[in-house]
Amino acid sequence: MSWLNRVRQSIPFLPKRETPDNLWHKCRHCDAMIFTKEWAENDFVCPRCDHHDRIGPKARFDCLFDPGYAILPQPSVREDPLKFRDSKRYADRLKGARAQTAESDALVNASGTVEGRRAVVGVQDFAFMGGSMGLGVGAAFIAGARTAIAERCPYIIFTAAGGARMQEGILSLMQMPRTTVAIAELKEAGLPYIVVLTDPTTGGVTASYAMLGDVQIAEPGALIGFAGQRVIESTIREKLPEGFQRAEYLLEHGMVDMVVHREDLRPTLGRLIAYLTPDRAAA
Repeated sequence: MSWLNRVRQSIPFLPKRETPDNLWHKCRHCDAMIFTKEWAENDFVCPRCDHHDRIGPKARFDCLFDPGYAILPQPSVREDPLKFRDSKRYADRLKGARAQTAESDALVNASGTVEGRRAVVGVQDFAFMGGSMGLGVGAAFIAGARTAIAERCPYIIFTAAGGARMQEGILSLMQMPRTTVAIAELKEAGLPYIVVLTDPTTGGVTASYAMLGDVQIAEPGALIGFAGQRVIESTIREKLPEGFQRAEYLLEHGMVDMVVHREDLRPTLGRLIAYLTPDRAAA
């Protein structure tokens, strides 16, 4: 036995320790490596560059509501009405999105209190087929608005979408007027409709319920627009200004009312609900 083998065998090697795969999170904006726990405790905002990452309904509800909120049941709609198929069947895409997100569609509603004030909140999940708007999203939006009317409280929507769901064709586009009618019902009932635009909010969602709020709020750095920047540049044959279609640019040009950091959203929405709800006016 060589001296190298003797030395190696005499060293007490400890068993390899398993480390979780999700210990670190890489920021999509600055590429910083952050402890996942630190990132989650900071409301999924990068502590280095302040980038507001995309989050799903569960994380959003936990950040926003007081303890004890309730998820509202998802309305049932006809699935795959056009029997659509591209490189995959639409039914298979739905199955994959549901397995990935554990949600039945891209919009989830919950009812609870924000800073002690009742509210119904809807959250679009960009992880579910890009948050695209189809029959399920339209039905969930209408159900959320009508629940708010029944509970005499505001309806708050967090938008995040690439637009209408192409696999449902004209039926997805019909959700634009349907959701607009639901907003009109809220207004007739004298109840506030508040929109929080998150990254990204584009396409038919921007062209309908995302821009019809009594108050328009945006998260910092959120991409908000209808068509993409390259499409606009090729159409008008001009270079667009720096930061075009970002929340701060839209605030400067009067498209949104305020840009609010995620840690300030809950108290900001609590104040807005207190200002806008009818019970305050009656008091």
